[in-house]
Amino acid sequence: MLLSTGDGMESEPSSSSLQPCRRFQFTEIQQATNDFDESLVIGRGGFGKVYKGNVFNGSDVVVAAAIKRLDSSSDQGAPEFWTEVENLSRLRHNNIVSLIGYCYYENEMIVVYEYISDGTLNDHLHKLGTALSWLQRLNICIGAARGLDYLHTGQGIIHRDVKSSNILLQESLEAKITDFGLSKADPMNQPSTYVRTGLKGTFGYLDPEYFYTGKLTRKSDVYSFGIVLLEVLCRRPAIDTTLDEDQWGLARWAQEHIKKVKLVHIIDSDIRGQISPKCLREFVRIAVRCLHNNTKQRCTMAEVVVGLESVLTLQENINNPLQPAGETVFSRMVGMLQLPSRMVDTHPVPSEKENSASSEHSYKEFEPASSSSSLQACHHFGFPEIRHATSDFDESLVIGHGGSGKVYFGNIINVSGSVVAVAIKRLRSTSGQGAVQFWAEVNILRNFQHRNIVSLIGYCHDGKEMLLVYEYIPNGTLGDHLHTHGTPLSWLQRLNICIGAAHGLLHLHTHTGVGIVDGAIHHDVKSLNILLSESWEAKISDFGLSEIDPMDKPLTYANTTITGTFGYLDPACSEVGRLTKKSDVYAFGVVLLEVLCRRPALDTSLGEENPNLARWAQGFLCRRLALDNSLDEEDANLARWAQRSIKKGNVKHIVDPAIRDQISRKCLKKFVQIVERCLQGNPKHRSTMAEVVAGLESILTLQKKFNNSLQPQNNI
Repeated sequence: MLLSTGDGMESEPSSSSLQPCRRFQFTEIQQATNDFDESLVIGRGGFGKVYKGNVFNGSDVVVAAAIKRLDSSSDQGAPEFWTEVENLSRLRHNNIVSLIGYCYYENEMIVVYEYISDGTLNDHLHKLGTALSWLQRLNICIGAARGLDYLHTGQGIIHRDVKSSNILLQESLEAKITDFGLSKADPMNQPSTYVRTGLKGTFGYLDPEYFYTGKLTRKSDVYSFGIVLLEVLCRRPAIDTTLDEDQWGLARWAQEHIKKVKLVHIIDSDIRGQISPKCLREFVRIAVRCLHNNTKQRCTMAEVVVGLESVLTLQENINNPLQPAGETVFSRMVGMLQLPSRMVDTHPVPSEKENSASSEHSYKEFEPASSSSSLQACHHFGFPEIRHATSDFDESLVIGHGGSGKVYFGNIINVSGSVVAVAIKRLRSTSGQGAVQFWAEVNILRNFQHRNIVSLIGYCHDGKEMLLVYEYIPNGTLGDHLHTHGTPLSWLQRLNICIGAAHGLLHLHTHTGVGIVDGAIHHDVKSLNILLSESWEAKISDFGLSEIDPMDKPLTYANTTITGTFGYLDPACSEVGRLTKKSDVYAFGVVLLEVLCRRPALDTSLGEENPNLARWAQGFLCRRLALDNSLDEEDANLARWAQRSIKKGNVKHIVDPAIRDQISRKCLKKFVQIVERCLQGNPKHRSTMAEVVAGLESILTLQKKFNNSLQPQNNI
């Protein structure tokens, strides 16, 4: 077990739990790697570098080893290191990489594995162009599936980062699962349970359900393995930016061809003549079942193993027609692996903030250049001024708190010498919001001044103290009024709030200036980040995750940290790893639903089937052909419950009863159309914020005319 140190970190496991592996001295690691000679590097990633070396194992035998050295600047730290050591120390399977030992010395965290000579499946598929036959690929998939099945059913472990680059290949091409730094223990013998955790993994492989709700299950690994199956079949990476943007995600691209029954077009040309049509169909059936949006409809890894083995047997029998086929396991799997009656587009739908900015780094490196001139719009307060304004951070003055720290009410003297009421956010030094987020917010707020964006009065940066001083907005957040206070907001008040927030986002997306070519992206649009003034005017807040639109910058597509909030995350983000202004539009569409339905983005009180507001409401809101194809007919949130209401014309049932009689049919229809456009799975089909503003303002005009009319019978 990992031991708590009391400060949220995890310490070294007890020696008894690590008996199967050896603890190396740092000097031994230095000797094995020739003091980390660059010529011995055989791999690298977000965690650091992997070196080839020779070490003594527990029996004093020299063995070849792969030595992973965790980079001190990596997102992965001690918790991930000890997770991997603990998990691998108790795993023994032919298709799981073996742990020889580890080294933990001062800031050095090193894992020593058995050396696997032929690199990763990803390398062979996408970099080396290795001539892998269809049978070889099938055997690799079967080996990897057996390893994952052992994890799930033998050890109760969810891998959490299944991908082709985490499948190593021996010289014989036997597959071995590796990299357990993100893995989580899963309660055994309880298939319906889940682990609620922050979102981590790799873009292109992320499970839509995990992305929507933060609920990690064994079926999340199954989804990722379905992407690996497509990689093996198509020889296409999970994300391919050389194609048109609509086709970047392998899942979306392959599913579109599968739905059109154009399987031949997605097969790697090198193996096209080697696959029998029947084997191809059955392989695709397995992949589709893995990628099902409804986790209950996905295969288990045990079913995947049996299915793939049956495909292999069938292919071998076809290759050797003189051998009697007989009855194989495949015949028993046909019913188990039937395709749904209508193929579903299962592109991923993606968080909790899991960035960890190390407190050891110098904060100065993140401060904007020439800060004295660039920050002239806001004041740099001294720390004593902040302490005085908050009565030395009196707890009675706390008006808000979250993952980044606490917000205090205070009175402070501004640059003109006047005493003003302010909200002071004090970032915790141990918070995921570090110096990068602090300076991002300062930079955004000084450049994007607008009546619908909260104003930054100043900031304080004193050692590890990072504080932001905003104008005080007395009425709190939209999320609080909708879901906590139950404030009786009328339909016109809600419309005006939406219009104000939309104006703020429009300004953020379109404003230009010195160093700003094409606006900025908020990254965390949600009802809790929309403040309300005394006159109920909306103001967008919390810009710690924001960034100037990085259209001209290369993107990182294998990120293990995704920022944002569950329930608002853009589905396209998990598929292609790219946040855009249209990601803000998607999140704002969820806010519009919150305002209309008075239901939180994630409502766990509704049970496991339909906690996601967007998926719940889209079933009511959309005509069938306009539905986001990421939704699943078998999902109770859409087909079993919402579709019945659609057929009965019960759109009004999603509207908050408190405002149901205030909305004209025409206004509701138009509002619903705006939401539909915001929530489109394909970002290209979403509205811009300019279109959202224009649409909402037209609805407000219509509603006012309706209120002045003498036609109450037009109510819903």
